[in-house]
Amino acid sequence: MARVLVRDIITTLNTITGGRVVTDQSERFNGSNPFVTLKSSNIPGKEVMEVPGLVYGDPSMPVHKVAVVMTLTESVVELAAASGVNALVVHHPVADAASTGGVPLKDYLSHYNLAIFELHEAFHGLHPGIALLHGHEPIFTDTCFGGIVGNVVMVGKPLDGIKNLSHILSRLELLMAQQQDMRLLDAERKIFDSLDLQETNALESGAIIEGDPNNEVGLILHCFPHTGFSVENLNSILEKYPAIRTVIASISKVRNQHPLIAVCAAKGLNLINGNSHALEIWENGLPLAYAIQTLLPDVEVVVYRERVTSYPLAAAGARELRRYARQMAFSYLLGHETGRGNIDEQISDVKEAKFNE
Repeated sequence: MARVLVRDIITTLNTITGGRVVTDQSERFNGSNPFVTLKSSNIPGKEVMEVPGLVYGDPSMPVHKVAVVMTLTESVVELAAASGVNALVVHHPVADAASTGGVPLKDYLSHYNLAIFELHEAFHGLHPGIALLHGHEPIFTDTCFGGIVGNVVMVGKPLDGIKNLSHILSRLELLMAQQQDMRLLDAERKIFDSLDLQETNALESGAIIEGDPNNEVGLILHCFPHTGFSVENLNSILEKYPAIRTVIASISKVRNQHPLIAVCAAKGLNLINGNSHALEIWENGLPLAYAIQTLLPDVEVVVYRERVTSYPLAAAGARELRRYARQMAFSYLLGHETGRGNIDEQISDVKEAKFNE
């Protein structure tokens, strides 16, 4: 078996992205790589720089197992260490401490001998898969629409068999295995004896926001509201493609009083919420994993899928763990409050009212 090193993964990712990866560290600061971008909401100290390529690790370190991940968290790091992963290829940008449980990256990753790579904007626009999953083939794609980096816009023609809005939703339900997610959630509810458990992938299925399930799809505009897509962008693209009849919002969805909802209703456009951001591991992560495996056949490639589950407080953890948590809360976190009276009485009252077990 050939010996694969961290530097081989750098070369592989550069091949996959068509040369978008940082191979010379000077590219981080000299402006020569357009995919090195600073993301900021202007919240002091919270900006992060995307650097496609190797974020941390020794280029000469051998790699036997690679995991493709959407977002780096301490759970991902711990799973990697426990399952023999040497390198994590992370889609979203990695930030010191924020991505590693509040501790510096180097302290955590060196402890487990892990190399970390990121791609994000350098991977966007490389394949039409998100469009195909949603039932259309792009005839126009812009990853910087309106001059906004990452504002991806696609216009597509419906695939064969995609005639009305219900066909798009049925396609997503099948390809995203939504029925399996629901069965998994049902099983988890039975195990924890709580019907109030919720889980991202089971909740966030596609939905029609404007229009009727039997409405004809027509030409499709596919946008991603969180990237900065605006009503002005919508009007601009409609001037170029007046035949657009359906708008799909995916990765991020339009919710509540989002201005796109009213505008689509006024213009008689169908509006669909497609896949959520939580499903991007299938949209972008899985194709990336297959590409890495093809170019590096001597390493094992796995995919990390994130599931986030919401537990009612009275069903969170084992019974004994909940007793521990209440003890810590009332004895240490609430005991210093002034004017609470006798803490033992307060514990008893709350137990009776909310935690009757």
